[in-house]
Amino acid sequence: MKILFLCTANSCRSILCEAVFNHLAPAGMKAYSAGSQPKGVVHPLSLKTLESAGISTTGLFSKSSDIHESLAPDFVITVCDKAAGEACPVFFGPATKAHWGLADPSEYQGSEDEIEAAFAATLEQIKTRVEAFLALPLQMDTEQLKAELALIGTL
Repeated sequence: MKILFLCTANSCRSILCEAVFNHLAPAGMKAYSAGSQPKGVVHPLSLKTLESAGISTTGLFSKSSDIHESLAPDFVITVCDKAAGEACPVFFGPATKAHWGLADPSEYQGSEDEIEAAFAATLEQIKTRVEAFLALPLQMDTEQLKAELALIGTL
C-alpha cells in the first residue's frame, strides 16, 4: 500500500508525514511526499525534529509531485493549511483522497525555542494522525473510509 503526502513546498509538513508514516507503518505500507512548488531543500528544523524523535531522515528530499507520476498511490493526503490561503496541490487518479490541513511550522514567528516547539508540536500532531490511520480497518467501504480519513484530519 502506497500513501502520498502532498503540500506546497515539500520541505516541512509532507516530509514530516512521510518520515513518521514510514517509521510507524508495518511492512507492506510505504509513504512518499511531494510538493506543488517544492523548495528543493528540506527545512533544517524538519530534519532536526525528526532526528530528535529518533526517526530516520535517510532519503528525504524536497521534490515535485511530477516525480511520482507513475507511483499509483492508494491514498493521497494533502497537508497544506487552507486557512493560510495556500494552494493545495491536486492529484488526479483513482487514489482515495483526504485533506489533513496542518499549519506550516516554518511560518511560525517567535524565538528559536518557540519555532522548534512549533515543529515538535506539528510532529506530534502528525504522529497522532498516522497512528489513527494505521488503526483503521482499511477494508471498509470507500465512503466510510473517506469519512474516517476526514475525521483523522481534525485530530
